[in-house]
Amino acid sequence: MNKEEALELVREKISDEKIQNHCLAVGAIMKKLAEKLGEDKEKWKIIGLLHDLDYDQTAETPEKHTLVTEEILKGKVDSDIIRIIKSHNYQNLGLTPEKKEEYAVIASDALSGLIVTTTLVIPSKKLEDLKVKSVKKKFKQNDFAKNVSREDIMFCEKLGLDLSDFIEIGIEGMKEISDELGL
Repeated sequence: MNKEEALELVREKISDEKIQNHCLAVGAIMKKLAEKLGEDKEKWKIIGLLHDLDYDQTAETPEKHTLVTEEILKGKVDSDIIRIIKSHNYQNLGLTPEKKEEYAVIASDALSGLIVTTTLVIPSKKLEDLKVKSVKKKFKQNDFAKNVSREDIMFCEKLGLDLSDFIEIGIEGMKEISDELGL
């Protein structure tokens, strides 16, 4: 599956534009991470794009999240990609993340939410004006973006990245698609 096919599937399966944008953001972060780590940029981007493909069907049943995606993607992508996507719901599925891509999608999923919420509280509401130190400050405030798992963001350390470097990669990746995100 290529990037365009993945994007088409996201638009077909996910009705909520905010969730579509979330998938775009995670895809952008994953692509930038892959660049930094010398990994397959297109594969990592596709993983990010498809990670919440079953959101419409499983929003109320987190224990089924990614299992519907598995059924949708069977025969369309390698089983390895399906396993990686499923790993971002590791808590509900009882999985243990083990691969770089798994750590990356878990961390990127959480970081995208923190970056978006931090962007929305700065005066310009633009990614181009967002600073790493602002995101880091909000990371430390547990009452800010309460649904964002700081623990999941820290999976970046399993990739050999400290928090500041990971935030910078995330911001840079999302800046590349800021027009699409409306940020």
